[in-house]
Amino acid sequence: MFKRMRSDIQAVFENDPAARSWFEVVFTYSGLHAIWSHRVAHVFYRRRWFTLARIVSQVSRFFTGIEIHPGARIGNRLFIDHGMGVVIGETCEIGDDVVIYQGVTLGGSGKEKGKRHPTIGNNVVIGSGAKILGSFTIGDQCNIGANSVVLKEVPAGSTVVGIPGKVVRQGGKRLDRLSHQLPDPVVDAMRSLQQEIEQLQSEVQSLRKELPEKQTAE
Repeated sequence: MFKRMRSDIQAVFENDPAARSWFEVVFTYSGLHAIWSHRVAHVFYRRRWFTLARIVSQVSRFFTGIEIHPGARIGNRLFIDHGMGVVIGETCEIGDDVVIYQGVTLGGSGKEKGKRHPTIGNNVVIGSGAKILGSFTIGDQCNIGANSVVLKEVPAGSTVVGIPGKVVRQGGKRLDRLSHQLPDPVVDAMRSLQQEIEQLQSEVQSLRKELPEKQTAE
C-alpha cells in the first residue's frame, strides 16, 4: 500500500515541474487526494459495500472537484493535473503511467449496457477538456488533444485531435487525411480564381483566332 502511494507521489514529480517538495504534493495536490480516496472506495466497492463506496467517492468529489466512480479500475502512477471537472465512469479501466488534465470525461455514450466506458492503455496523455465516450480502447502511448471528442477505438501510438476525434499522427508519422477533409476557404477561393483566369485566357485566345479571319474577309 505505502509502496503504491510512494509511486503516486513520484508520478507527480515526474509530470509536474511545479512540484517542489513531498510535503507540498501530499497536502495540496487534489488529483493525488482523489486517487487515494478512490483506492479506498474501490476496496469497499469490490466487497459490495456500494453505499459506503459511493459516500467516500462523493466526499472526495466535494473536496477535490474530481469524480471517480468507485467501480473504475485505475492502474499505477496515474497523474491528474489540476483535475477540476474530471469525470471517470464506473466501468472505465485506466492503465499505468497515464496523465489526465482538467475537464476530461471518460464516460459512456448512453447506448451501451454492461461495459459502458473506455479502456485507457499505458502511457496515455489526455488533454484538457477531452471527452472519451463509449466502450472501446485507447491504445498504449496515445495522445488525446485538448477538447477532442473521441467516439471510437484509437490504435496504439496515435495522436488524436478534433470533434469528432481523428488520428493525425500514428507511429511517429503524420497523417495528411485530416487536412484533406477540412474545408479551407482561402484554398477554395484561390481555386475559384484560377478557374476564372483559365476561362478568360481561353476566351482571349478564341478572340485572337477570330480577329485575323475577319480582317482577311474585309
